[in-house]
Amino acid sequence: MSENNEDTNPKNNISSNSLRADCEKCFGLCCVALPFAASGDFATKKDAGKPCTNLQSDFRCGIHKNLRQQRFKGCTVFDCFGAGQKVSQSTFKGVDWRESPETAKKMFDVFPIMHQLHEMLWYLTEALTLKDASPIHGELSSALDETERLSLLSPDTLIKLDVPSHRAVVNALLLKTSELVRNKALHQHTGSNKRKTIDRRGVDLMGSKLRGADFRGANLRGAYLIGADFRNADLRMADLIGADFRDTDLRGANLTGSIFLTQVQVNAAKGDEHTKLPHLLSRPTHWSAFE
Repeated sequence: MSENNEDTNPKNNISSNSLRADCEKCFGLCCVALPFAASGDFATKKDAGKPCTNLQSDFRCGIHKNLRQQRFKGCTVFDCFGAGQKVSQSTFKGVDWRESPETAKKMFDVFPIMHQLHEMLWYLTEALTLKDASPIHGELSSALDETERLSLLSPDTLIKLDVPSHRAVVNALLLKTSELVRNKALHQHTGSNKRKTIDRRGVDLMGSKLRGADFRGANLRGAYLIGADFRNADLRMADLIGADFRDTDLRGANLTGSIFLTQVQVNAAKGDEHTKLPHLLSRPTHWSAFE
């Protein structure tokens, strides 16, 4: 989230903590419901609905402290945005799939739907803290309320939910938010000399050499930045929603004030003590290996 954000949205009263994973209140849903393939991110293959071999009886991961060393890097770059505890404690009232095996499949089907809803809640909550987006705060607030309402539906109703249609509405508002914030940023940094907007939506920049590049106020939505060199780059006020930061070199880069950046993206990148992040995001422990 932006460096000027508060931890709680004053109008909708949604705490950012409720949109962060709380594994103590979850039934290991990300370790069961979701599939993964053997790859550079996962040492083995797992089908959806099948518990990971590292999942313990208390729903904790047996190799949590050594996921990267054990070739389960993919687990370190996943965030449910609080969907796990919502499904576990709210949707299914604290009854886990081991206690009630007949609900297991339904719980596992609901989890990815809830994950999408909570991801939207995260972005909408951030958008509402951005002063430059104040002209559409009313619309954003309504969308946030509706998304939260949907997340509280019954399991059967959630499974039938038309998530793509709702996401389309939310995405349109997030795009308006981006335009308002980035336009302000361009004028702020360039004064009377108008600079052309840097639009790199969905562009393939994998492995690109962009050390020290000026991407202030840039649109990098959905850009492929895998393995790109962004050392000492200026990414202030850039829209980074959905950008793929796997192994992107962010050492010395400035991402303060960037919008729609998540902890998942930061975890996937490389950085150091000189990388500047929005204040609600944490510096990954594995970054110390690159310092």
